[in-house]
Amino acid sequence: MLRYLFVDFNAYFASVEQQLRPDLRDKPVGIVAVMTDRTCLITASYQARRYGLKTGTPVREARKRCPELILVEARPAVYVDMHHRLLQIIEQCIPITQVCSIDEVLCTLHGREQEPQRAIAIAQSIKDAIRRQVGPYITCSIGIAPNPFLAKTACDLEKPDGLVLLTENDVPDRLLHLQLQDLCGIGPRMAKRLHRSGIQTIADLYRATRQQLRTIWGGIEGERFYAHLRGECTDRTQTKRRSVGHSHVLEPEMRTDERAFAVLHRLMQKATVRMRRYGVLSGRITVGCTFLPTLEWSAEMRIPPTNDPFMLGTVLRRLWDQRPRQRIPFHVRIHFTELSPAYLQLELPLLSTYPQRHRLLAALDSIILRHGPGAVYIATAHPARTSAPMRISFTAIPDPSIEDDSH
Repeated sequence: MLRYLFVDFNAYFASVEQQLRPDLRDKPVGIVAVMTDRTCLITASYQARRYGLKTGTPVREARKRCPELILVEARPAVYVDMHHRLLQIIEQCIPITQVCSIDEVLCTLHGREQEPQRAIAIAQSIKDAIRRQVGPYITCSIGIAPNPFLAKTACDLEKPDGLVLLTENDVPDRLLHLQLQDLCGIGPRMAKRLHRSGIQTIADLYRATRQQLRTIWGGIEGERFYAHLRGECTDRTQTKRRSVGHSHVLEPEMRTDERAFAVLHRLMQKATVRMRRYGVLSGRITVGCTFLPTLEWSAEMRIPPTNDPFMLGTVLRRLWDQRPRQRIPFHVRIHFTELSPAYLQLELPLLSTYPQRHRLLAALDSIILRHGPGAVYIATAHPARTSAPMRISFTAIPDPSIEDDSH
């Protein structure tokens, strides 16, 4: 039974740029977070992919492979805005069940929608509506299958602009040409574990028993994978947010100790705004930096559960003072883990001792919500006020009301 329809926008960031900028159309385009040869491509247009360019390709290597490559600095706010516009278009054709990422959407088929012809008609209506209301350069591949796993897999069978219907009877034959890592849920480490267990191909994977996969995965996820590969649907408990963090490749002019710390402070302030918006506190802070030419450094500290940037600024300074000296900072990152719901911390010493601090944070959040990110901030981050603009991860869509994209 066909239960799900999965929409995957092709080379999304590059396609948006090509749709909005006619000068980029039908040309090899690479999207980067910052204009420097020391970074990697976020994504590449399909014209650039013909040269073997993809997400993660170093810019220097990309230029060698494709001398005519056009690099474009990412515009996250534009991509988020287009994302919401595309969701509205899809909703005109079928209700959205889950927004999986900024370029992936899952929809559930009900009743007669599960009939192959009806499902294909819905998919085609989505494509037509996007082409008509946005333009021809933002395309999507659509997969239709019994469960979300196979629907997403079907999307990858024909790109770009594909439409593939996959039934239980089509598996594993339609997938035999794929590599293990082509399947969602199998990364490099899992592929190695499968190889060590004698599973080298999709055919080997399909022949493995439920218990074998449970053993390889080390738990219930192996059994879920066994079921998903056969078109079964399994309930999955909702995942809990485990961390909040940001990272940034420093612009050349920001590669000093003082300015790198200002960027870190800015990232910390952005993270605490998010934590307060999510209603969580952090009990551990981790700070890291890549120094040129090749040195990785990190430090962490347990802290009383908090999302207070004033308190965390002091902690951040103590950690930063542990860094290697006489090195050139290149990439900074900060992560908050051991998250707990704020409502469970009823007797925080910080709030009972400094109630005015709580009111101050509420006032800061109110100003940011009303006037936009960057309207008010702690002055330590002032040298970095135009650094570290909005970024989009593979699993989270940023909120423009929190993220400052003034860069």
